Amino acid sequence: MARAQPDPEHEAPHQNWQSGGPGYLEELTGVRAGKRSFYPAYVTSIERLERVIHALDRISRALVRTVEGQESLVRSTVRAAADHLTAEYVLFAVADHALPEAEPRYTVVGPGGRLLSTEDPLPGFLRSCLKEMTDGTLRFDVVETEQPGHHLRVPVRLDSEIVGGLLVWTDRKRTIDATDEAVLRILASQSVVALHNTSLHRRGERVQQALLVARQREVIDGERHRIARELHDSVTQSVLSAGMQIELCRTDAESPELAERLGIAKNLTRGAVDQLRSVIHALNHEAGGEHSSLPELLEQLTSVHLPADLAVELRIGGQPVGLPATAEHALFRICGEALFNSAVHGHARRAMIALSYRADRVTLSVSDDGSGEPEVLRRVLRVAGGQDLDGAHRGLANMQARARELGGTLGVRRSRIGGVKIQATLPIGAGPAGTTPGAAHA
Repeated sequence: MARAQPDPEHEAPHQNWQSGGPGYLEELTGVRAGKRSFYPAYVTSIERLERVIHALDRISRALVRTVEGQESLVRSTVRAAADHLTAEYVLFAVADHALPEAEPRYTVVGPGGRLLSTEDPLPGFLRSCLKEMTDGTLRFDVVETEQPGHHLRVPVRLDSEIVGGLLVWTDRKRTIDATDEAVLRILASQSVVALHNTSLHRRGERVQQALLVARQREVIDGERHRIARELHDSVTQSVLSAGMQIELCRTDAESPELAERLGIAKNLTRGAVDQLRSVIHALNHEAGGEHSSLPELLEQLTSVHLPADLAVELRIGGQPVGLPATAEHALFRICGEALFNSAVHGHARRAMIALSYRADRVTLSVSDDGSGEPEVLRRVLRVAGGQDLDGAHRGLANMQARARELGGTLGVRRSRIGGVKIQATLPIGAGPAGTTPGAAHA
């Protein structure tokens, strides 16, 4: 009896399933079926797939750190590579000629995932690669014969230009395969784009901040100009008119005592006018125009808007440097207030302004030959915090507050020319965060 011939149409899938030829298992798992080799190959394929999925998840987590800053982004990138390969060392570096705003320029992760610096005892091969990468001379087509399968160099490209690199070293237990290389190339290409976007984000933030500051300065300057105009056109004219009326009354006064009191009132109105003019000068100066240095401002202060009978001398010591606008403004106002007090309250005829620059501080002192008592003024400063002081002492408290707000000090002592010496000292660089030396008046 003849044996039935197998039906090829029905037998072929079975043969393919058993023989390891192209079939269902290869399509589903990427491995060829075999009686003894199928399961280990299948397990290896699944493990590789899980590693890739985990690595891509780490990459996505790293790349979303763009808004957290470049350092966080680069560290996350390097840690993702180290975690995927259980690497001994991972190096990410940017060439000196590329991405000038990138910071940090390199990041190294060592054994145990610890971040390393050039001060740590790095292996010689790693230091050599870091130098070549920053110089832009590292070759990425070199095959490492000493560490085959355990060292990989992936170029970091931006607009087809190599701007850095991602280098990995693994131990003998972990071999780098084609899948690992593909994952690292994805990580390198996407991370440099994210790094570039982070630079653009930071640049955009700086531009926005500069525009905001410019707008705020424009609004403030306009308001200062308006206040100065109102003071000049209304308040100053009213005080001058009051002084003229007082003078008319004083000439007609029959009582010597009344005439003396009216004379005092006239002097007070004259002092008020001088102070108003000083304030108007300061407001108009800050309202716009070319910025003047602090010595120039003080020179202007000695020649305008001060009582005519007060002789003022200015001395500059050390090398003048640009100060933050807040510091220059504070010292300018302290000087103006001190001069006004010397003339009006101390009845001084002579005053000396000394501005001294040192490496870490700037000191302004105003000395006079008036009748003020340093001990009395020091006592006033000690209790000035919560007291309702009169006009003579309120200005002194304001001077102290201005100095303290900028981390400085204000002192009162006897001057060498017989009166009071007001001395304010500010650290170099005094001013709120974000101000820079030499900035224009705010």
